[in-house]
Amino acid sequence: MEGDLQKEGTPRLPHEDCLEERVYSIGSCNRDLVDVINSCCIVVPYMVMSIFCFLLSAMCNKDSKVYTMLDTMGLVSKPHRCPIPLSNDPDKIAIPTGRTSDQIVKNLMYVMEDEVPHNGSQSSPLFGGHISWKQREESFKPKSNMKVHCGFIPGGGAEMDPVDIEYVKKCKFVVASGIFDGYDLPHQPSNISLHSKKLFCFLMVVDEVSLKFMRENSTVKEDNAGGKWVGIWRLVVLKYPPYDEPRRNGKVPKILTHRLFPQAQYSIWIDGKMELIVDPLLILERYLWRGKHTFAIAQHKHHRSIYEEADANKRRKRYARPLIDLHMKIYYYEGMKPWSANKKTISDVPEGAIIIREHTAINNLFSCLWFNEVHLFTPRDQLSFGYVAYRLGDSFKFFMFPNCEYNSIFVLHPHTREHSSPIEWVKQLDQLKNSSLKESRGGLGLFTPYPGDLKSVVLPKVIRTSKAG
Repeated sequence: MEGDLQKEGTPRLPHEDCLEERVYSIGSCNRDLVDVINSCCIVVPYMVMSIFCFLLSAMCNKDSKVYTMLDTMGLVSKPHRCPIPLSNDPDKIAIPTGRTSDQIVKNLMYVMEDEVPHNGSQSSPLFGGHISWKQREESFKPKSNMKVHCGFIPGGGAEMDPVDIEYVKKCKFVVASGIFDGYDLPHQPSNISLHSKKLFCFLMVVDEVSLKFMRENSTVKEDNAGGKWVGIWRLVVLKYPPYDEPRRNGKVPKILTHRLFPQAQYSIWIDGKMELIVDPLLILERYLWRGKHTFAIAQHKHHRSIYEEADANKRRKRYARPLIDLHMKIYYYEGMKPWSANKKTISDVPEGAIIIREHTAINNLFSCLWFNEVHLFTPRDQLSFGYVAYRLGDSFKFFMFPNCEYNSIFVLHPHTREHSSPIEWVKQLDQLKNSSLKESRGGLGLFTPYPGDLKSVVLPKVIRTSKAG
C-alpha cells in the first residue's frame, strides 16, 4: 500500500516531513490519529496538509482551545496516573511564616442558635439549622463582617469527647479523614517523613458504629489520656450522628474541617477509603505554597458540568432521582449554567476525595456555604461545589489540579461493604409523601416551598462525554 502512494526514491515533500514530525509528537496524545494521518499521506495537497499539521499541533497542545473543545466532547483520553512535580526532600521545604491575609472577609462568625419552626414539624434543633431562603441568599454576598450558618448548632448532634477537644487544640497542621457506619478500616499512610510525623496531626473522625467495627476488626490502642489510636491515626469520635444518611454525616468532617479543628492553619482531607502515599508536606508545597494558592482540589476525571454529574448520580442511584432533579432545577433557576470553555474555571465538578486548604476566612466561608448546600439539598457534594464557587465569584479562588495527579497521591481501597439507602431507589416524589424513606434532618430545603417558579424550569440537555461516567 505504501509503495502505491510513494515510489521508492521519490523526493519527499516538505509537508511529508511536517506530517511525520506531527505523528511522532502525538504518540502519547492519541494513537488512533496515526492511522487517519497515514491514509491521507501524499494524496492531500500541500496547502491542506499544512493546515492539517497546524490543527494537529493544536489538538495536542493542552492549553489550546482546540484541545479543550475535544476534551469537552470526551474525545481526549486521559492517563489514570501521572507524575507529580514534587519537591525532593520534605526536610528542605520552607514552611511559610504567618497566615495569608484576609482581603475580603475579615471577621467570620457562626450562627449558634436554631430558629425551630412552630408548626410542629421539627421539635429539636438541626445540626445545620433551619436556614431560610433569605439567609441563604445573603450568605453569598461576601463582606468584611459576616455571620452564617456553619453546622454545630447546640443540640443538633456531632458532639466530640472532651479528651478529643483538648487533643486537637495543639493541631496546626492536620491530615484528616473520616469513616462512618463501619464502611472502612483506617489505612496507614506510607512514605511519611519523620518531620511530617512530628508536624502533622493525623485525625480520623469516626462515629460510634465505626469505632465498634474497628475494635472488632483491627487494633485500637488507648493512651494514658484516654485517646484512641489505630496506627498513626488519632481517632476523634463524634457522638449522636446529626443525620439519618451516613453519606451526609461524612460531609461534616470533610467540609467543616475548620470547625472541628479550629486551631488548624492547614488541612489535607482524604476520604476514608484512601491510603495516602505522598508526604503531606510535599502536598502542601506542591498544591498551595508553590503557586501561592490557599485552596486546592482535584478535577473530576469524567465530568465538568454539574448537570452531567447529576445525570451520572441518577443513573448510578446515588440518591433519589426526583430530588436530584429538583436540586439542579434550583441551581439552573438561580443562574448556574452548564460548564463550557468560556467559563473561568477548568471544571465545575471536583474529585472531592481530597481537599487541600489553608484555613483563611474566605476559605472557611466557602466551606460553610458548601456544607449548607449539602445540608439543605442532596448529600452529593460534587453537585454543589461548583455552584458555591459560582455564587462567590472572584472572591473565592482555588486551584483545580489534574485528576491523574490525584490518582498518584493515593491507593484506592474498596469499602468493607457497599452503602445503600432506601432513598436511593426512589423514582417518584409521591413515594416520599408520608414515607419513612424521607430524611428527617437533612435535605429539608427540597421540601420547603421555594420562592420562585421551578415548574417552568427545563434542565439543560445532558450529552454524556464519557462512557465510564
